[in-house]
Amino acid sequence: MENERIILGIDPGTTVMGYGLLKVEKNKPDLLALGVLDLKKYDDHYRKLQRIFLRTLSLIDEFRPDCMAIEAPFFGKNVQSMLKLGRAQGVAISAALYRNLPVVEYAPLKIKMAITGNGQASKEQVADMLRRFLHIKEEQMLPQLDATDGLAAAYCHFLQAGRPVSEKLYSGWKDFIAKNKERVRK
Repeated sequence: MENERIILGIDPGTTVMGYGLLKVEKNKPDLLALGVLDLKKYDDHYRKLQRIFLRTLSLIDEFRPDCMAIEAPFFGKNVQSMLKLGRAQGVAISAALYRNLPVVEYAPLKIKMAITGNGQASKEQVADMLRRFLHIKEEQMLPQLDATDGLAAAYCHFLQAGRPVSEKLYSGWKDFIAKNKERVRK
């Protein structure tokens, strides 16, 4: 279908990698999948990178996304942690490129701003807004917020990919909610 596309979102990590997939039809996003790759059982860092690569490939092969949105590593105080996170991100990007899938990278601040309107929003706030926007049932939500962080990258890309000019303009989140009561669940 010409109006249909699938976006894979990844929140890279060497302990837990979160992912979410959106199916967009006629500019309306719906949750396709949400999950995590738990890497805690692996002691070997290289084995973890291999698992990230293979899981990313399997998601691409199963869902056939049109692009991958990935959260960029943020600057931290621990250089070793940053190095490991950068490797995890690089391996996920490599898997996408191996399948000729376009990749778009978003800073955590940009993702939070796109979803909540606040770049300092908590993971819980991001998860709650996604639940409301996508009408996700409470029992479908995972306890690991890495999953919704991956979904947030996909949703951010959906928002950034450009809306038709005919879309309504909003002065803020309260205005959006007031004009879209059918799309927002409390």
